[in-house]
Amino acid sequence: MVTKIKTRPFDPAEYLDTKEGQREYLAAAMETNDAAFIADAIGVVARARGMSSLASETGVNRQQLYKTLSPTGNPTLETLTKVMSALGMRLSVV
Repeated sequence: MVTKIKTRPFDPAEYLDTKEGQREYLAAAMETNDAAFIADAIGVVARARGMSSLASETGVNRQQLYKTLSPTGNPTLETLTKVMSALGMRLSVV
């Protein structure tokens, strides 16, 4: 007899409950140099912080943030800087 295993989708946003963890997650994403992964990672952190409040702070509507900060999104530099600023972070060059 085969027993079916019930699974559910993994959402890293559920586990990023500290600012330090969020910074480390984004730093690791930045090291990949994969634009889609970086955008998605910023979206994960945004969901962990609360997308609605982030939308208020950035002036970008919530649905647009979800779409833009996804693996298939293509955020502009303006959107990235607004979001990073609202998260209390900034992009930097090393």
